[in-house]
Amino acid sequence: MSPPTPLKILLAMAFVVGCWAYSPTGIHLGLQAYDPGHLALLRFLLASLLMAVIAAFKGVRLPQWRDVPLLFALGFFAVSLHHVALNIGQQGVSAGASSVLAQSSPLFSTLLARFVFKDQVSVWRWGCVLLGFIGVVIVVSGDTGLGAIDAHGLLILLAAVSWSVYFALQKHHARRYDGFSLACYAVWSGTLMLMIYLPGLSETVMKAPLRVQWAVLALGVFPSALAYLAWGFVLKHVDLSRATMTLYLIPPTAMAIASVGLGERPTLMVLAGSVVVLISVLALNLERRVGGVRAVGV
Repeated sequence: MSPPTPLKILLAMAFVVGCWAYSPTGIHLGLQAYDPGHLALLRFLLASLLMAVIAAFKGVRLPQWRDVPLLFALGFFAVSLHHVALNIGQQGVSAGASSVLAQSSPLFSTLLARFVFKDQVSVWRWGCVLLGFIGVVIVVSGDTGLGAIDAHGLLILLAAVSWSVYFALQKHHARRYDGFSLACYAVWSGTLMLMIYLPGLSETVMKAPLRVQWAVLALGVFPSALAYLAWGFVLKHVDLSRATMTLYLIPPTAMAIASVGLGERPTLMVLAGSVVVLISVLALNLERRVGGVRAVGV
């Protein structure tokens, strides 16, 4: 097969950015009718169904029994914990600020590398982590006011930590599976653990407004399923360190979507803090690229 054209790769990258940038707005819309647990479960029931249909045609590698605990751990950190914490957090944080806080996961990846996996961390990387957390404080205080900082912003940071653990586990223990198979097993196992929120879901679905239903359907189809397929396509044809640079377009795109879909107008402090966070993560990844070490968080 001939390699895809640069335009096709560029369109796939734009699709990924658009899907993941829509997620904060979709969550805010979904929370108008669903509680955080119901929203996470419904979103990933839809994603699981779609990925099962795709897997029936594309095929997935069958898991080995010894890997089942790892696959459930991936599902817990990538889906269950991440999305429940994110949904609860977004009850008190704007969609734009949420997108910035969620992009702080590479900063937590550095802390995990040092304190869990005992990797060497350079002074440059420690400086990036410190700068990033200063940006996080600016974003949260600019969004809710310094005196109003509460558990909601902390829960979004917990979601970022959870995502970092997912990528760390994937990097250190899951080399025997291709990206699509891992994504499927993470989504399916995470959805299974979210089934604790099943009671009352059907009644809530019946009562939810049509606008909210469309928003949740879009969450399940695009950021939770199709974006992973598009991202896998991109990574097949573009170097990882180059491809992930496009992810820094997610927060500004998310703010633009939120301004249209929710009428949000980020404050100057939120914008300034966003720039600080993105510069710190960009500098962190540039140092990793030079050193030949790479980890991503989305």
